[in-house]
Amino acid sequence: MSIEEKEETTPINRRPIQARDSQTAVKIALALTQARIRPNTISVFSVVFSIVAGTCFAVTACSFIATSALITAMLFVFGAICVQLRLLCNLFDGMVAIEGGFKTKSGEVFNELPDRFSDAITFIGFGYAASVVQFGLELGYIAAVLAIITAYVRTLGAATGTGQNFMGPMAKQHRMAVVTIASILSAITVFLSFHLWIIVLSLGIMVAGMIITIVRRVLWLVYTLENK
Repeated sequence: MSIEEKEETTPINRRPIQARDSQTAVKIALALTQARIRPNTISVFSVVFSIVAGTCFAVTACSFIATSALITAMLFVFGAICVQLRLLCNLFDGMVAIEGGFKTKSGEVFNELPDRFSDAITFIGFGYAASVVQFGLELGYIAAVLAIITAYVRTLGAATGTGQNFMGPMAKQHRMAVVTIASILSAITVFLSFHLWIIVLSLGIMVAGMIITIVRRVLWLVYTLENK
């Protein structure tokens, strides 16, 4: 087993994020802490950004918007920005809670529950963006359900005392990276009327990736429990 595989399958209780160690992230987290902005508030804002992102994606399918390639492209770009802002909220709520010393007893609820809404809203909105294509909308709903199951299997590790496992290939950061890249590509290709297939393809990739992720996490969890 390689070093990377050992790190990936080691049970931990905090998602490993390289950006957490950057000086910029540390300074922003410090500023938020000094402003006494609570981590639970930051967690709630992640849902707000996801609602905006999902709405931007869904609105692109409206007939009065779809006729304007420029407006459609702008909506995809703004949606991609909001997806990244959601991830920044996920980064800073944990940093303010742990490094900033604002951790609360209910913090785990605010750390997990808003993410489930955020995933569902983002993927369903993305599905509506491709709703005119066969199975486009359905893939959005399937991705939303699988994202929740993926996270549920991870939290089962914590519930059973084995620790959480954030292995992919389609963990949260991977899913949001695919959505962001697909959104930017859609903004570019909307002028060629090819963006809908990019959305469908990205949803298909995420669905397949999440199925693999769920299977890997379940197998790891069962193996760990049986060999404790």
